[in-house]
Amino acid sequence: MFMELLPVLFLFVALLYASVGLGGGSSYTALMAIAGLNYQLIPTTSLTLNLLVTLVGMVSFWRAGHVKWSLIWPFLVTSIPLAYLGGALHLSRQVFLWLLIITLTAVAARIYLWPTLAVSVELSSRNRFRVALLLGSVLGFVAGTVGIGGGIFLVPIMILLGLASEKDAAGTGAVFIWVNSLAGLVSRYQRGTFDMDVVLPLAGTVIVGGLIGSHLGAFRLAPRTVQRVIGVVVLIAIGFIGRRLL
Repeated sequence: MFMELLPVLFLFVALLYASVGLGGGSSYTALMAIAGLNYQLIPTTSLTLNLLVTLVGMVSFWRAGHVKWSLIWPFLVTSIPLAYLGGALHLSRQVFLWLLIITLTAVAARIYLWPTLAVSVELSSRNRFRVALLLGSVLGFVAGTVGIGGGIFLVPIMILLGLASEKDAAGTGAVFIWVNSLAGLVSRYQRGTFDMDVVLPLAGTVIVGGLIGSHLGAFRLAPRTVQRVIGVVVLIAIGFIGRRLL
């Protein structure tokens, strides 16, 4: 029954995430884990849906002037190879679920314990570059292993470091998610962990949600308006996955 509801749920997830420049990987992955989908297909499917939603988001944010290519390339230097490496790893179901619940807990902490971005940190250009390399490697690895693009962490950190405004960070984050989702997906596709029968029913709904959400995010909605809704989805998923592990 829950599996049958996934297309509808994913439409709303894509709408919410795309409105803040994200792909929705954290919620896609969580919902598929709750539904009991084969754990080897979860990251592959999530990365594919990330590609679709963030492609729509990139176009909308680019048209609105919020994609800053000069900001994103230092993050991609390390994230691309680590996303590919993460996708190539063979993890057991237990290890995958533990990595997933740790990542989702970090997402919830980011939303509820760090609700505003009023504090900013001044770094030299050299230190900013070092932070970008380190953060890119961590988020790239997460993208490849559990199917979460990492934009939900990247966007607020870019704002915190004074690299971009909220809108520019959201647009740049969409590019980051797309590229790393592609790298992780290529690696997993080469391993044969891809099922078109699972992807196709979900792809159409996330495209529709992404089109609506990215338009609203680029031209109307403030990014923080959807953060707590995303947090509720993540917390519910943590509870379900935690019960399976314990």
